[in-house]
Amino acid sequence: MTFSSEEEQIKKFEQDIVTQEYIAILRTLIAKKSIFAQQVGLQEVAAYLKEIFTRAGAEVELDDNYTAPFVIAKFKSSNPTAKTIIFYNHYDTVPADSDQIWTDDPFTLSIRDGGMYGRGVDDDKGHIIARLTAMQKYLQKHKTLPVNVIFMMEGAEESASVDLEKYLAKHKVLLQGADLLVWEQGIKNSLGQLEISGGNKGIVTFDMKVKSAEVDIHSSFGGVIDSASWYLLNALASLRDKDGCIQVEGLYDQVITPNQRELALVEQYAQRSPEEVETIYGLELPLLQEEKKSFLNRIFFEPSLNIEGITSGYQGQGVKTILPSEASAKVEVRLVPGLEPHGVLELIRKQLDKNGFDKVELVYTLGEMSYRSDMSALPILNVIELAKKFYQKGVSVLPTTAGTGPMHTVFEALEVPMVAFGLGNANSRDHGGDENVRIVDYYTHIELVEELIASYE
Repeated sequence: MTFSSEEEQIKKFEQDIVTQEYIAILRTLIAKKSIFAQQVGLQEVAAYLKEIFTRAGAEVELDDNYTAPFVIAKFKSSNPTAKTIIFYNHYDTVPADSDQIWTDDPFTLSIRDGGMYGRGVDDDKGHIIARLTAMQKYLQKHKTLPVNVIFMMEGAEESASVDLEKYLAKHKVLLQGADLLVWEQGIKNSLGQLEISGGNKGIVTFDMKVKSAEVDIHSSFGGVIDSASWYLLNALASLRDKDGCIQVEGLYDQVITPNQRELALVEQYAQRSPEEVETIYGLELPLLQEEKKSFLNRIFFEPSLNIEGITSGYQGQGVKTILPSEASAKVEVRLVPGLEPHGVLELIRKQLDKNGFDKVELVYTLGEMSYRSDMSALPILNVIELAKKFYQKGVSVLPTTAGTGPMHTVFEALEVPMVAFGLGNANSRDHGGDENVRIVDYYTHIELVEELIASYE
């Protein structure tokens, strides 16, 4: 099997007329901000997507009944018995504010040194345009598609996919019964392998709040009065042991353990290692799990309790000798199959009460359930075999990722095999400064998606 070099792929990218036409569209799409968290540009970008896909020949529906419009674009095959592929993507991005360092304007697509840079170029606008490019390249060579292709694009994925369940319930007659759903994105890992995954962790986030008095108290009373800060810290500490296991009765009883194939896939393909994490993040504290098998099991198959931030007391210049009357923490639990967000929060409430911390108030903020696949569905196996033709270093097949997304929501509504793969890289810097994709990965993704469509001939 002959593989193209990076230089050959870049040359094909530069000389491909269809690809360059759609790079111009991607440039415009990135320039249009669409940030759910700031309520910026959602209607405008959804309308622009409708324009793009209508021009490409799709039947497009823009459902704007909720905050972030839902866009469905359907390309029909002339074959009345044709199967259907769905591409799930999102057009919202996280902000790119002054707290991040960018080489160029984040909302201007920059192409330099073999890469493309801009907010959303990987997560997730670049995937929308690359996949549409692949479909148009196929149609340039053939009169009709061998498979129905549906793009469904939401605008709130970066904010826990607000209202997605409602959209899916409304449109599931159109979307159910597909042969395969290709998830939003994915990466080529540090070994040059294409990661092909079938799930993600869920999450429940919540605030923990304590009010211990009407006002802050002079700290001379510290020996006889419990401050809000100490009360909250002790409450938090009671929920996790020194090895990182969650100390909440009944929680692990609900966890669905991975099957043998899922365990084998992670053992064979997962590239994360204790040494890599220590190096990437410059860890000063010891790892909670240092043996690799236990390390990977914790990342992929077990829940974790995490403190996102703690606020209490005086943080100004100098000293203010007080016992804080209020304290709060932002907390999350990363969920695995079997755990439901509200159910987990109820267990935590009961555990805090049992531990003597009934004064802690819990405030639910958001939640998503988790989804995991053993990657054995025939349409997924087809993707795996096709990908081997395009990636010289091969593929890395994982039953889940450590990140979070609405895979469970989509699967519950549509009951379709789902697989994630994409055009990102191990350092695409999603959500950070200089978000990027490599040109070679962008063009190879186009080729793979075109081949996936052709495989239904």
